[in-house]
Formats: sequence, C-alpha cells, structure tokens
Amino acid sequence: MPPLSGRLALASAACLVIASCQEDGSEPGSDQALDPLADARTACERSGGNWGAREGGLLFTCFRETRDANRSCLKASDCQGVCLARSRTCSPVTPFLGCHEVLTEGGRTATQCTN
Repeated sequence: MPPLSGRLALASAACLVIASCQEDGSEPGSDQALDPLADARTACERSGGNWGAREGGLLFTCFRETRDANRSCLKASDCQGVCLARSRTCSPVTPFLGCHEVLTEGGRTATQCTN
C-alpha cells in the first residue's frame, strides 16, 4: 500500500480530473451551464422573437409578433397566425396559446386550442 502522502496525491489528482469534466463543454458558472435553454432563447431573440414562459411558468417558447396583427380577416389563410372569429382580426402573436374561436379556411367558426 502506498504511503499516506502518495494516496493523498492520487486522490487529489482524481478529484481534479473529475471536477474538470463537463459533458456540454460549458464553463462552470456560464449562462449555458445555468440555463440549458440559453441557445434556444438566443436564437429566438436573434430572429426577432420574444422568449417567454407559457402559462404555469414551467415551459418556455418563442413568441413572434405577426406582420398582420389586428388586421381584418375572413378566413385562416388571411393571417400569419390565426383569424380570430369574434373580432375577425388576425392574432397579434404566434403561437397564440389557449383556446380561441377561430375562422377556418372555409370561414367557419371553430374552437382551436394551442398549448
């Protein structure tokens, strides 16, 4: 059995090797290490989206303003997002979360739920 100082040196070296291992290659304390969704958030924001929590705060998504927000619509394809049945206007963002009455491609009212 090696002397105590040899075992201590071996144990110290093993601890340093293990502590320096990072599966994702990120530096300890970096945003990536603290936020596993950092890449998705960055990509969302770079493309003009707004990164935000969904209802309940456990899931996140990239919300994008639609080019035709609040414009008048008669059917689904009139809008980048959804055509809202009650106001007959295009949704302001996509995805438009929750359950809403929307107009289909044929102009009929339907309930659409997006979680």
